[in-house]
Amino acid sequence: MRFPSLLNLSALFFAAFLTGCASSGNVDDDTYGMTVAELYQEAKALLNNGEYENAIQHYEKLESRFPYGTYAERARIEMAYAYYKDLQPETAIIAADRFIKLHPNHANVDYAYYLRGLASFDNSVSFMNKLFDQEPSQRDPKSIRKAFKYFSELVQRFPKSRYAADSIQRMKELRETLARYEVHVANFYQRRGAHLAAANRAKYVIENYQGTLAIPDALALMTQSYRKLGMHDLASDAYRVLELNHPEHEKTKELKKAIK
Repeated sequence: MRFPSLLNLSALFFAAFLTGCASSGNVDDDTYGMTVAELYQEAKALLNNGEYENAIQHYEKLESRFPYGTYAERARIEMAYAYYKDLQPETAIIAADRFIKLHPNHANVDYAYYLRGLASFDNSVSFMNKLFDQEPSQRDPKSIRKAFKYFSELVQRFPKSRYAADSIQRMKELRETLARYEVHVANFYQRRGAHLAAANRAKYVIENYQGTLAIPDALALMTQSYRKLGMHDLASDAYRVLELNHPEHEKTKELKKAIK
């Protein structure tokens, strides 16, 4: 009777060990054995039900197991949306960026551009700002400028996109916010007696944010700051423009009384 050699026994034990590990791993994974279509449908159902974290995990498994083809492409863009809905804006932006790089000519790549803007738009409101209900114009404008850039890229690249109109509207809102932010900074300088800095900041608003609601406030700030600096001709010019274009504005009426 022949007995297995030690080498053969070691090989048998090792194979059994690997089989046991694989079996235990498969038991824990309810997606094991699913086809790419089945895995995608499961991920999509989770997404539609608002189970974003689980949906992300399913999309990740799909892309890992089936990295090529239509389902993988859908998984990448829908995973970016799932990150956005799961309140992970930075990760959503990264995922959308990745989709754009991998599929620059995809039929729905315009949505990836739009999603970047949405994620950055929401990210401009920090937790602390929400907590204290701080006015948007008083926030750090970095995220706001980033969102404006993303929406602008969408409109420039895909002017006929279904998302272009909403992007333009959001850009208008962002531009208003940026203008108010600059006025907020100018007011900050003025309250601290830095009148030249206040005047220059207000001038920047007038030169870069024409058509926004912040223009009357900027002109009023220029008038006040130049008067404090003793630059009466410049103060008179600024007030003349304010009175001519915004005669009924509260700042116009306040300064008219002050000047008289």
